[in-house]
Amino acid sequence: MAGPAHLSGLIDESPLASPAPPLRPYVSAYAGYRQAGVPPRQHRGLPSPRLTLIFTLDEPLTLAGHPDPGQAPGAYDTLIGGLHTRPALITHQGRQSGVQLGLHPLGARALLGLPAGELASIDLPAEAVLGRWATELGERLRAAADWPERFRLLDTQLLRRLSPAAGGTGPGRGAGPALEVVRAWRLLARSRGAVPVAALADDVGWSARHLTARFRQETGLTPKAAARVIRFDRARRLLGAAAGTGTPPLLADLAVHCGYFDQAHLAREFRALAGCPPSRWLAEEFRNVQAPEGGGAEG
Repeated sequence: MAGPAHLSGLIDESPLASPAPPLRPYVSAYAGYRQAGVPPRQHRGLPSPRLTLIFTLDEPLTLAGHPDPGQAPGAYDTLIGGLHTRPALITHQGRQSGVQLGLHPLGARALLGLPAGELASIDLPAEAVLGRWATELGERLRAAADWPERFRLLDTQLLRRLSPAAGGTGPGRGAGPALEVVRAWRLLARSRGAVPVAALADDVGWSARHLTARFRQETGLTPKAAARVIRFDRARRLLGAAAGTGTPPLLADLAVHCGYFDQAHLAREFRALAGCPPSRWLAEEFRNVQAPEGGGAEG
């Protein structure tokens, strides 16, 4: 969806930007969004291999449901969420705006001062982790004149936070993730979630039990769960990108392309991680777009 779009009072903006090169090991992307005059709706915040950091601009972010069902619904001016395997449920009444950052779990210590594992499956106000820095950055983002200024501001402030000379938590202060965990994550990412846990453990020279414990402590997911999330994230992004053009792929073809046993396996994973089958997710996110089944039931 391209923005801005103005039609009969409609505002629909969705600019994207890449962080400055020194930030890219820690932050995957900046995604702005501003909508007004659209129908009220619910959006699913799906599991992904990135932590989420959001600064709202005009109105709070309302979560009707968290990945941890025990966490009460709430409204947030800023939000940071850890890796998870259940969807968050986000609602709005026709207006929403903010900037969302994807944070690499192995960069969490450098940017946040703690391992991503401490945020597993929970959502918090960003100030609870980042203190006054998050409050002040949110205020400056709201006061910025346009999206390019907001993205430049994010670059400047995140680079300062990384710099030990400026009092940041970045490289040079504190221990980073264990090299074995880093290697295991990279192997999973490069294989798109296809490497079994036993093979990861053999590669890094740890037992499967020790790798699982240390990996979960650092990232918030076990290697097996991370592999599921990596595969699912790829599948739903490919499905969404194709649906945006009006031509979603056959689910059977998508399943094979993304490393699932078959279409039924893909459908089960969609239900487990998104809370709904692919066709319902497409209908909710893209309106009137259905996933062609390509044979077999969705499950």
